[in-house]
Amino acid sequence: MPKRTAKAKWTDTLKNGQGTMALGSGAWEGPFSFGTRFEDEQGTNPEELIGAAAAGCFSMALSVGLEKAHATPKQIDTHAQVYLEKSEDGFSISKIQLETEVQATGIEEDAFQKVAEETKKNCPVSKALKGPEILLKATLK
Repeated sequence: MPKRTAKAKWTDTLKNGQGTMALGSGAWEGPFSFGTRFEDEQGTNPEELIGAAAAGCFSMALSVGLEKAHATPKQIDTHAQVYLEKSEDGFSISKIQLETEVQATGIEEDAFQKVAEETKKNCPVSKALKGPEILLKATLK
């Protein structure tokens, strides 16, 4: 399997600094700052990229799980909310909320929920992020 890479560069202090993050594939590069991470400034941040990774991995893995359950996935739309919170010992990601809406045929609600929960636990990004609680709201359409 190929190794995936990313990089980040930061200059100056936390509040005055600026940084860039980039995907190793060259598909994306973008700036980030104190304001984009801890305030509401326009731009990205590491937590947003973690959310994209969690949503993307979950969606792909769910399609496999549905196929194994003899269902036919038509469309899977997953959104992730990543919660960054301050505590006594600094900042941490306390939870990730996944919400997915799935168009699929050949599966009943109970079986769908079981496949969705198993996917949440076992997709590679979920396994990598065992630290924060990963929550899921799955909707079958």
